[in-house]
Amino acid sequence: MKHKKILFVCTGNTCRSPMAAAALRQELKRRKIAWYTVQSAGLHAETGAPMSAHAKQALDERKIPFAPDFCARQLNEKMIKEAFAIVCVSERHREQLQGRPNVTSLRALADCDLPDPYGQGVEAYRETLRAVCACLPAIIEGLGLNQINKS
Repeated sequence: MKHKKILFVCTGNTCRSPMAAAALRQELKRRKIAWYTVQSAGLHAETGAPMSAHAKQALDERKIPFAPDFCARQLNEKMIKEAFAIVCVSERHREQLQGRPNVTSLRALADCDLPDPYGQGVEAYRETLRAVCACLPAIIEGLGLNQINKS
């Protein structure tokens, strides 16, 4: 059975989208929801850039696993076409991808835009991750991930 891809999208792919992807991966595993692969990309990513040290720290503190060798990726057409769902962390990002049938946002799913912690202290990253985690049930429900559908 082929996994469906869920893609979180932010600006640089070093803070919000990799934290959101890691948090959703962990929650899907906890709920024993299979058949989904969760990844991230950025609209203006510097390809190969590492995840922010503060993002890693926030994830570590909540015991949310992530790839230690994570590298930022630039969103491209192939990723868009292969994705079951693209979840933008803000409406501003969703607007840049208008017209795509598989694009949504945290605002549409969970009535939340994630603030950008880039360049701020670790507490801003912790707050962003808390917001992501609070949105997870609505994301799972809104995307229909809790449905028994392995096709």
